[in-house]
Amino acid sequence: MKKRRFCFSLRSLLVFTGVVCGALGFLAIERTRFSKERAAVQALEETYDALVWSSSDKDWDSLEDYNIPSWDFSLLRKGKTYHTVQIGDQCWFKENLDVGTMIESNSGGQLQTDNGTIEKYCYNNDASNCDTYGGLYEWNEAMQYVTTEGTQGICPTGWHIPTKVEMQTLQSYVNNQATKLIDENAKSGYTYTNETGFSALFAGHRRYNNGSFGDLGRYTNFWSSTETGSYADYMTLRYNSSDVSFYNNSKNNGFSVRCLKDSP
Repeated sequence: MKKRRFCFSLRSLLVFTGVVCGALGFLAIERTRFSKERAAVQALEETYDALVWSSSDKDWDSLEDYNIPSWDFSLLRKGKTYHTVQIGDQCWFKENLDVGTMIESNSGGQLQTDNGTIEKYCYNNDASNCDTYGGLYEWNEAMQYVTTEGTQGICPTGWHIPTKVEMQTLQSYVNNQATKLIDENAKSGYTYTNETGFSALFAGHRRYNNGSFGDLGRYTNFWSSTETGSYADYMTLRYNSSDVSFYNNSKNNGFSVRCLKDSP
């Protein structure tokens, strides 16, 4: 069984397999040793389904907010959990970001706007696809209408939209072998090793020119925070390619977002 590393600070006893952490670690918490933490966990479990994490779409919560020891391997966002995975010297989200209000894409061009609300597309205008694959974002929306490389954008505090160079660091770590970044069950009939635990799925994309969707189950594109002229750079993984590829294209495309932890 392959070992994977997780980026978290251990200040309570956790039991995990070394391969997959529990969704929130609720059942893995040693409940008899730390009474304060035990009470906080119990309260969080009891109210989990009813919690409204914030009145602002841009605010995040972590388990620290409930007097639970500081673990940064798991973040909560309005009832959704995002695990993290350590790959070399980088700490990445293990899931695609899925924050904001879904809007439909029925035409091309820029539809997500700087209106104080994070907006996302869901593949084929179907909200269930966001549940599985995460949201699809135009570059400006993901960046929250700034152009600074490495900006926080729609990521939580302490995390940012990775630069192209940071994505190339990931590419170098896996020796340009895309299979090490792709979830084992990403596509039936194909074998991927997912040795890093990055767990990419083929989320498809939203086309900038006519607003249609394409390539679900075939490709996935991740925005970087780097611009090339009037375009933005992104990383691509394909179901039938062994390479990690980079391109640049219109910022009005709808692509996936993975957050990268800020350097200490």
